[in-house]
Amino acid sequence: MDFAFISCIGNRVINEDSYSVKEKNGSYCFTVCDGLGGHAKGEVASKCIADTFSDRFEEFDGDIPGFFSAAFDESSEKFRKLADESPVLELMKTTVVSLVVCDGRCGWAHIGDSRLYGFCDGEAVLCTIDHSVPEMLVKSGKIKQSEIRNHPDRNKLLRAFGVSDEKPEYETGEVKNLNDFDAFLLCSDGFWELINERNSSKCLKHSHNAGQWLDGMVKKVERKGRRREMDNYTAIAVINNKGGR
Repeated sequence: MDFAFISCIGNRVINEDSYSVKEKNGSYCFTVCDGLGGHAKGEVASKCIADTFSDRFEEFDGDIPGFFSAAFDESSEKFRKLADESPVLELMKTTVVSLVVCDGRCGWAHIGDSRLYGFCDGEAVLCTIDHSVPEMLVKSGKIKQSEIRNHPDRNKLLRAFGVSDEKPEYETGEVKNLNDFDAFLLCSDGFWELINERNSSKCLKHSHNAGQWLDGMVKKVERKGRRREMDNYTAIAVINNKGGR
């Protein structure tokens, strides 16, 4: 696997995004988290998840759904311990999107509006569905998918990972054949709001490796971001060297 990553503060005071990349015996775990602004210590929440997923992957045994279940359970336990130590952390929340690649298979899990895109023959064929108000409006037919990026409620989430005694409401994708995809992109909303799937695909088609692909996308994100107040943005670009590219 060829991969590259970036995490930038944008125009904000604090970068509440976090990411982790972990490799074990040829298997990989990629994770992006976006701590929620307006909630206590979003940067603590996102880093806790990213680090926990990375650490937990040390024990990965090839069971992708089992890994996600254990990683989210362990994250819940750590969140509760942090909140017990400091009450200000009781309100902390974060989005999560994570991709695991193992033995010619891939699987993913997410909660919130950080996204995973999958590409085949240079075209986006997979996108996780946001747990957000605009996505709910798309499902009800009130707006089009293309309107999410500029919707006034685009940052209002219906689900996020936080301190709770309940089982976290994350969503998992069906484990797939890795060679169904030649590339993946994991990113926070500060990234995908400023670049659409068509432009991500265009950058991919003109790139020879993950670094070039990410650099091309970042240039488009930063160019469009000059016209607005930029959020933190984080992305991991992954290219499957054994895929169809």
